[in-house]
Formats: sequence, structure tokens, C-alpha cells
Amino acid sequence: MFSNLLKRLSILKKFLFINFVFFTIIGLFTFAYLKNVQPNLIKKKSSNHIEVINNTIDNLIRIDVKFEEEDIRRFLFSTRFLFQNLDRVLFFDNELNLVGDTDTLDLDPRSFSSRLDTVELEILNEKKTKEITEKKNINIGTNNTVSLKDILFNYAASKNYGTPYTFTQEEFNKFKLTTMKNVMQNGQNIGYLAITENANDIKAAIDERKTFVIRTAIAVGIVVLIFSFVLNRYFLKPIKNLVSYTKTIKDKSLKTTSIEALKLRNDELGLLSNSLDDMTLELQKRITQAENFSTDLVHEIRNPLASLKSASEILHDTNDINQRIKLIDILSHDVQRIERLITDYSQILKDEVALSKEKIKKIDLEPIIKSVVDDFNNIHKYKRKIKISYENDKKNKYFINGIENRVEQIIANLLDNAVSFSEDNKEIVVKVSKSKDKQVMVNILDEGIGFKEKDTNKVFKRFYSNRPDKFGQHSGLGLNIVKNLVDLHNATINASNRIDKKGANMEIMFPKV
Repeated sequence: MFSNLLKRLSILKKFLFINFVFFTIIGLFTFAYLKNVQPNLIKKKSSNHIEVINNTIDNLIRIDVKFEEEDIRRFLFSTRFLFQNLDRVLFFDNELNLVGDTDTLDLDPRSFSSRLDTVELEILNEKKTKEITEKKNINIGTNNTVSLKDILFNYAASKNYGTPYTFTQEEFNKFKLTTMKNVMQNGQNIGYLAITENANDIKAAIDERKTFVIRTAIAVGIVVLIFSFVLNRYFLKPIKNLVSYTKTIKDKSLKTTSIEALKLRNDELGLLSNSLDDMTLELQKRITQAENFSTDLVHEIRNPLASLKSASEILHDTNDINQRIKLIDILSHDVQRIERLITDYSQILKDEVALSKEKIKKIDLEPIIKSVVDDFNNIHKYKRKIKISYENDKKNKYFINGIENRVEQIIANLLDNAVSFSEDNKEIVVKVSKSKDKQVMVNILDEGIGFKEKDTNKVFKRFYSNRPDKFGQHSGLGLNIVKNLVDLHNATINASNRIDKKGANMEIMFPKV
């Protein structure tokens, strides 16, 4: 459920939600910590009180002090060292009458660092503005104001009777801690001893911790808000623009979304934007090419289909054997032509996919050409008496940056085209040389009919319309495939008629390595 909720949220909302959950958990732990701080601090102070009370009780019993005002007064004067650093010590007899109070004695002020302004017992009966107490089964009520005498009365009737009891109270911005215990002698209760101390340091420590937590929470909250703004402004908003950009492309919307500003960034989003824009341009280019190619293909197939339709209709109506044979030849030729168109078109699509996965590296051109020339000689030398020879300018090596099988495909397609337009008993020459600027040149020279066009670059277009009379066994895609592969190698290809004799010259210029 939680994961499904996160999936439906945006990145910014996920960030804020996770922070909310995190701070909630931290807040709960902090609350629990602050809840336990006060009891721990109180316990630490009360432990000191209990130690003083126990020592005092031991001295009272040891010297057999009676819980009367005069005896207690003499005891306090003689044992004042026991009560150093304590604000107030009170003695009550068995009937809860006050019989001793350090605040009523003229003791050394160094022994009692802080004194209460009122020394009468009635001060203990004033209403308290706030009560904070650990009850320990002592039912003193939560809504009633209490006095020390009330607490002593409840203490005497409680289950905790006989053990020290500590309670706290807050009044007039003062936080007081009081610990009390009954005094037993010979199995009988003879009185009560109470120590009251100003514990503002506990309240200050707690307030300090609360203030620190609040300030920290506010500071972290501000940091989170600032970071959320930065995250949204500099990261999420650009990503939304990229999403909008891709959506307009997907939907072919007329709405324009520019990412030019994102492309200028020097971070990962800038790289992503440039890559996305390049990919988009490349996809649009390929889509345009595919659309144009499909249009050309439909146009190119239309002629043989029309021929097939006409020939089939005539064939259906004629009984002339010679005419039927001619019509069958026409049908076969048109079917083959359509088959070649589909085959070559499929090859182009395969090449585009394969080319995206292939890497260009430094290769030796000469053995590739020799291998292709040998293969063609084995086929056409005896079949049509066409000789294919290889020549070079006697340079040692002809290195280029390329893809070996694609270079082989270029040479093979050009040789296939040259053979197609050559008559029997002719010669085709493949010549390799280096230009003055160290570029590698490959020339394929045939003795065919050459070109009619002055602008011979048109022959590299798909389904070139102004073909020679003798078209050969081609679909009109071969030279276009060659042109695409040559462009892949950052090379150039030119078609021209031979100067020395009749025929065509295909020249490829590879950049120097």
C-alpha cells in the first residue's frame, strides 16, 4: 500500500512525504526522550535527598532526639553540615505539626544557598499554579491544589508509607523538588522529615532541550523547503519540460516546447537534453526518410503492378502461344523486379539497425578489395568472360577508419553494378591509390554504356528515374545503399564517365588516418 502510494506521487511530493514521515518518527522519539528527561533528572536529585534523609534519621535515632521543637533546634545547630547545599529541611511530629525548619534558624548562609521568603508553615497551604508529581499510588487528586501537609497526610495513608517519596510542584516560575520520609524508632512512627529544594536547573535543562529541538526542527524545515524549491526549480521543472517536449513529439502536436535553455546547462540535465534533442532530430530524419522511401517504393512498385495486371488480362484473353510466352516472360520479369525491390528495402532496414551497433576502427583496405575481386572473378570470369583486375600505386599500406564488412559491401555493390552494365568479354578495373594529401582513393572503372546525365550525383538517389536503357538486374536501391555506407565512413563518392574510353568511373575518397 505504501509503495503504491509513492508510485502515484510526483518526485517532489515523494520527497516531501518521506521527509514528513521521517520528521514524524524523529518527533515521536524526541517526545519520548523529553518525557523521560525530567523523571531522570528528578531521580538524580531525589537520590541525594534520600541519602541526606537516611543519614539524618540514623543520627536522630542514634542520639535519641525527640520530635519536639527545642530538641530539633539543638539537633539542627549541631548537625548543620548535613544540610549543606539544601534549600530547606522540615521536621514534623507524628501528628503533622511542624517542629523544625531550617528557614527559621540563623544558620550559616553558606550552608543554605537559597532561602524561601516566607518562613511560616502557612506558605505551604497556598494554592499552586501547577502541580507536577509522581504519585506512586498516593491519591492526591489532579484537579485540587495541595499543600505539603496534604501530601504528608496522603503519604501516611499510602502503600509507600515507610519508603521515601518525591514530588514536584511549580509556582511563581519556581520549580520545587520535595522528598519526604517517615522516621521509625522501635517499630513506631515518631515523625516525618522533608527536604525541599529549588530545582530550576531541571526546568532550565528541559526548556533548553525543548528550545533546541524546536529551533532544530524549524531550521531543518526551512532547509527542506529551500531544497524543495531548488529541486523543483532546477531539476524537476526542467524534467517536466523534457517530458512535455517528448509528448509533443509523440502526439505530433502543433504546440512547441523548446529545450534550448536546457541544452546550455553544463550538468547531467544539459547532457540529457542535448542527447534527447539529437535523438529526436535523428528520429525525425529517419521518419522523414522512411516516409519518402515508402512513397518512392509505392511509386516504384506501381509500374510493375500495372504491367502485371495488363499482362495477366491479355494472357487470360489470348490463345496465341507466342504471345502467351512473351506475356509470361513479362510477368516473371515484373515479379522478379518487385521481389528485388522488397529484398533491397528489407536490406536497407537491416543495415540501419546493424550500423547503430557497429564500431569504426582502423583497417587495411587492400586485402578486403582483393578478396571481393577474387570472388567476382570466380563467378563472372567463366560465366560472362568479364575480367576483374586489381591495381595499386605501389604504396605499402592503405589504412582507413571503417567497418570491415561494410567496406566489403561497398566494393561488392559497385562491382555488381559495373558487371550489370557491362557486356560480355569486357574488363573492370579496381584501382587503389593515395592522393597528395594522403587520402585513400578507390576507383572502379568499367567498359559499359556510361551515364547520360551531366549531373551524375543523381544516380545515388533512391529509384533514380532516368536510368540507362539497359537497367540490368537491379531495383534502383543499390547505389543509394552504397552512398549511405560511404557517408557512414565520412568518405565521398562520385560518379563520372571515363575519359580514356567508354564506360563509367566510380571514385571513393576515404579520409586519411
